[in-house]
Amino acid sequence: MRQYKFILLFVIATISFQSLFSQTNNKSVFVVVHGAWGGGWVFKKVDSLLTATGSVVYRPTLTGQGERVHLATLDVGLDTHIKDIVNTILYEDLHDVILVGHSYSGMVITGVADSIPKRIKKLVYIDAFVPNDNESVALIKEESIKNYKIVNGYLIPPWVPEEKSPPKHVPQALKTLTDKISLKNPERLNIPTTYILTVEKGADPKSDNFAPQAERANKNGWKVLQLEADHNVQWSAPEELVKMLKEIENQ
Repeated sequence: MRQYKFILLFVIATISFQSLFSQTNNKSVFVVVHGAWGGGWVFKKVDSLLTATGSVVYRPTLTGQGERVHLATLDVGLDTHIKDIVNTILYEDLHDVILVGHSYSGMVITGVADSIPKRIKKLVYIDAFVPNDNESVALIKEESIKNYKIVNGYLIPPWVPEEKSPPKHVPQALKTLTDKISLKNPERLNIPTTYILTVEKGADPKSDNFAPQAERANKNGWKVLQLEADHNVQWSAPEELVKMLKEIENQ
């Protein structure tokens, strides 16, 4: 009798574990990539809010940024950052990923989609660059570089005092912004893609700094949405951003 009870308990535990594993596997997976000078830390609040809805969230930090600032060198380029995210997805064995890129990382997620399109379920660009083949941030928007101070090959975030303690924005290798992207895989064009243009209250959307990128998205046939917030929507309107991301997920 004890043997039968043990077998029954074992079967119940196995079924429960399989059920739990299945539920975990059914959760939506977001990989959220920060913009220039940042790190995964900038999306901490968004991560918390998305996780509370039942999603699984990864917010990797690009090489040379955030807590990986000690790895910064002048050799870090756009391809380095693309590989950062490709390897996050491959080594975490992620599938059906909703890949989100903010600002500079529009370049990054475009390269990721070109590299491993079968792993990507949806793409979301948040106030982000939309590159064509053989383009760089510097070519798309020259003022992205010329309006900032460059010291020893690094673009300096001028709003951050040197004495400020982490977490903080850090200098970024100029190479990441001057490297041209190479796009070879037409499969990426089949991935459902949404562009979120953030516009400050009372501002004209047509005069927004990223309006030309939203127009590119529109010409690509992507869905273009608008959200009232400043460029760093992850801080100024995280709840509204998460609501929009969940709507995109469920479409």
